[in-house]
Amino acid sequence: MKTMKLWAMTAAICITGLFGCGNNTNTKVENKATQETEPQQTEVALDEQTYMTAIEDYLVNTIGSNYAPAEICIPYSFVVNTDETNADDILVWGNFWVLNYNLSGDTLKTISGGNHPGLMHVKKNDNGYEVTSFDAVVDGAGNMESAKNIFGEHFDAYQAISSDDTKRNDDILRITADYVKKHNIKATMVQDYGWPAKNLPL
Repeated sequence: MKTMKLWAMTAAICITGLFGCGNNTNTKVENKATQETEPQQTEVALDEQTYMTAIEDYLVNTIGSNYAPAEICIPYSFVVNTDETNADDILVWGNFWVLNYNLSGDTLKTISGGNHPGLMHVKKNDNGYEVTSFDAVVDGAGNMESAKNIFGEHFDAYQAISSDDTKRNDDILRITADYVKKHNIKATMVQDYGWPAKNLPL
């Protein structure tokens, strides 16, 4: 049974101020394990893994690796809707982001990244969960048509989540603070290129 999860955010996080949207344009991205660099692992016990854990790993290791590298790669997800009826093809519609940062003094500085709205296909297996493919909304020409095709009946909810910059930025800062505490990162501020640093609500 489908369950609507408006404004739901996973514990995985990213930071964005007035950062522009820069999603990749492939309409379907297959999950391939041919990474030239060692993937960044999410430290989650097997019995604590969920399909959102798999999505976080996918954002970091598959999508995040396509951007200019930095010291820290952090994903976050605004989930629009999920369908968990088929364990072999769990569907998660959302506006997904991944950003890379360097830590300079006590400030996380944005190096690269962007947003990637679309539909994640996740499969449950003996080792937990894995993303099998990602239907990404195309960038540029055809963006709106692509989003409508992918989100379907959830398109209005997707637009509502994507258009509320104020709420998203507030939520990002708050959850970023939790992430900094959890991982003992010596950061008290975040800063996007060309913008003043923002205090984390520690």
